[in-house]
Amino acid sequence: MNSGRVAGLIAVLVTTLAVAACGGGGGYGGPPLPPIPEGIPPGPGTPLPPFDIDAPGRTAEQLRDWAEGQSKALGISVTALEAYGYAAAVMARSRPDCGIAWTTLAGIARVETKHGTHGGARVGPDGKVSPPIRGPVLDGSPGMEQVLDTEASAKEGHAVYARAMGPFQFIPETWQRWGVDANGDGVADPDNIDDAALTAARYLCARGGNLTTAEGWQQALWAYNKSDIYMQNVRTHAAAYSVGRRA
Repeated sequence: MNSGRVAGLIAVLVTTLAVAACGGGGGYGGPPLPPIPEGIPPGPGTPLPPFDIDAPGRTAEQLRDWAEGQSKALGISVTALEAYGYAAAVMARSRPDCGIAWTTLAGIARVETKHGTHGGARVGPDGKVSPPIRGPVLDGSPGMEQVLDTEASAKEGHAVYARAMGPFQFIPETWQRWGVDANGDGVADPDNIDDAALTAARYLCARGGNLTTAEGWQQALWAYNKSDIYMQNVRTHAAAYSVGRRA
C-alpha cells in the first residue's frame, strides 16, 4: 500500500537498539517503565472519553484533555493523538465489528513518519503536516517497487511514478479510493493527520475484518505493508503506547 518498507526496516533496527540500551528502565534516574506486552493485537491503550463525534469543525479537538494527559509520556503530539483517538471512535460506531484501537494507528504513524515529523515536518493545530512528507519515487529502482501514479500519468501523457504521501504514507491511487475528510473542512487531504488517520482506520478495517483477533490484526497490517519486520515494528510501538510509554 505504501513505501514505508525501507523506512520500516531502518526504524526497527533503531527501536531494537534503543530498547536494548535502556533495558526497559525509565532512564535519567526516573522510575522503571512498564514492560512492553508481547503478542498481537496490541492493547487498546487509555480509553477514550465520551464526546460528540458529529460536532462541527475539527471534532477531534474534544479529545484535548485525553491527549494532553499522555502526550509527553508517549512522545506523540497532542494534535496527532487527537487524530488517532477520533479515528478509532468513528470506527467504533461505524464498524463496531472491527475493533481497531488508536494504539494501532499510532504504531503505524510512528513507523511511517514519526507521527508526521519526519524530515523536520510538523503537525499544525489544524492537523496539517508541513512541509508535506513524500516518500521516494517508486520507479522500480533497486529496493523500490514500481508503482504508477495513474491520475498524474493520464494528465501528463507519460509514465509518472508514484510517491507515498503524508503522515500515513498513502499511495495516490489508494488515497483516491479510500481518502476521507475527517476534520470538516470539506477536503480529503493525505497531508492532514486527521484525514489520514481515519482513512488508514477505514482501510485497515476493510482489509482485516476483526482487528481484536491476532489473525485479523495481522491480515490488516500485511495489507498495509506486507512485511513481517514492518508488522513487528508497528506492534512494538503500539504495545508500548498501550501501557503508557514509548518503545
